[in-house]
This record gives sequence, C-alpha cells and structure tokens, in this order.
Amino acid sequence: MLTGKKFFITGGAGFIGTNLIGRLLDGNRVTVYDNLARNSLKDSGLEGRPGLEVIRGDLLDFDSLLAALPKDTTHLVHLAAVAGIDTVIKNPVRTIEVNTIGTYNLLRAVQAAGLTEGLERLLDFSTSEVFGINAFRVEEKTPPRMQPVGEARWTYSVSKLAAEHLTHAFYKQHGLRSVILRPFNIYGPGQVGEGAIHHFVLRALRHEPLTVHGEGEQIRSWCYIDDLLDGLQLCLEKEAAVGEAFNIGNPRGTITILGLAEKVVQLAGSRSAIVHAPRNYVDVELRIPNIDKARQVLGFAPKVDLNEGILRTLDWYRRSLSL
Repeated sequence: MLTGKKFFITGGAGFIGTNLIGRLLDGNRVTVYDNLARNSLKDSGLEGRPGLEVIRGDLLDFDSLLAALPKDTTHLVHLAAVAGIDTVIKNPVRTIEVNTIGTYNLLRAVQAAGLTEGLERLLDFSTSEVFGINAFRVEEKTPPRMQPVGEARWTYSVSKLAAEHLTHAFYKQHGLRSVILRPFNIYGPGQVGEGAIHHFVLRALRHEPLTVHGEGEQIRSWCYIDDLLDGLQLCLEKEAAVGEAFNIGNPRGTITILGLAEKVVQLAGSRSAIVHAPRNYVDVELRIPNIDKARQVLGFAPKVDLNEGILRTLDWYRRSLSL
C-alpha cells in the first residue's frame, strides 16, 4: 500500500470511505470532506487518530471545498454522491446537482489549487448503474444504456455518467491523472444506507421479517468490501490505470434477491420470515460484471466468496450491536 502520501477523500465518512481510511492511516495523512449525512466514521474508532482530519462541507460550496483541499494533496478519492434508490427517487434534483456539479466543482478546485500536474492520482467512483436494466457480464467498453426520462431513479446513473465524462475530459485536456472505478454491489461490516445485504443482515439478527420486493427474481453480483478496497488500491498504485475505467466486483457472488434473503436467514440461524412487497419502483433486473480488464491491467482478483462475506458481516453486527 502507498505510504507517505496525502489523501483527500470526499464522502470519506461513508461506508467505503471509512473502510478505506482504516487501511490508509498507518503511514499516510488523510483529509475527509463530507456533509456527514451518512456517517460510518463516528462508530469506527478512527476519529481522533493522528493523521486524520475531518472537515464538514458540501460539494456544491466551491469556496469551502477549495479552502479544505490541502495544497500538498498527492491522491484524491472522490466518493461523495447522493445514492440509494429511495434517496434518489425523493431527491432527483439534488442527485444531479451533487453528482454532476459537485464533481465539476472538485475538478475545478484541483485546478484552482494548482494540483493538476502534481496530483499523482484522482479516483472517481462511478456506478454499475450506467449499464442500465439488463447488464450481463458487461465490460468497460460496453456502451452505457440510458433509461427513459421521467423515471427519477435514473437521475443517479445519468449524473454519474456525466461525472465520468467530466473526469475523463480533465484527463485528456488538462493532464489530470485520473481513474474511473465502477463498483458492483458492495457490502460488508459497517454499511449504512439502503443496501439489500445490510437490510437483510440486521433484520435476520433481530428475527424480524425480511422484505423482498416483487418475486425477488432480480439478479446481482455481490462484492465484499475488502475485495473492493483491493481493487481501489490497485487503481491508485498501478501506472497503467491512469486514464482508464475499471469494473470492480465479484461475478462469483451472483444470486437472486430472494436467494440472497434465504441465504442470510440460513447463515444467521434466524427465525425471520421472508415477505414479499409490491415493487413500486423501476429496478435493475440483471447486473453481473466482466472484470477481465481489472484482472489483466491491475492484477485484481476477488477473494471473499458470498457465504464467507455474509458470515463476516453477521459476526461484525452481532458484536457491534450486541445481537
């Protein structure tokens, strides 16, 4: 792992950011810029550690963002975004503003701070949602599939795709050493928000009903947080990653949503019932990544299978919540 570096992480208090900070703090300095709307950091035991500074701020406030960005930053990880189906559907305008304008503000701040040439790496977190409703073994070169205007959930994928274009444009036109990462259904200990495994694990441990929307035939490939972080680190370290986009996920973690609920109940030894609720929103039917490019260019290989990842997650929540 990189050492002696200065990291600036937008959205660093979230689930992925908190786990990343846990890896970075030994030997690096980390500045987090986050509005703290979803705060995993507060329960992590990392706050107050030497080398970590947390600044509360909004990506849409350019002046505050510029003031917070250390002029000796070597690596920038852009995680901040409006995400989660329910949140996006309720806030489509803010979703577009934060994910697109906020990314543009960050790129402009890098320029204004005089970091364009000195920054070793800018990592932009995009999303597998850019591949649309049916995404079977999609490659990085698979054309994005934009969905109809009028469905609020697609404001997320459109805004993240626009952010990809902005980031790549700054690489091509200004030489900003950037990488785009498209994560596929990440889960694990400490997750906050609206993820299915997070929902299923908490309710299974409490022996409460698990809600599956529709028949639960939607298919996902689940990637454990440690595997994602391995891919993320490779994006930061490998010279060949600059100017490229990478799918990071685990095709071996593929299962239907109903099958996932059943698996969590079984592994938890839970008495939870599985109940079906109407699917009152547009959903992704199939999402499985092709990670050949990440394997070949980065040397990425996910290691944690789905059963092991769920067991680790169950154990963490049992300890942390005394369940």
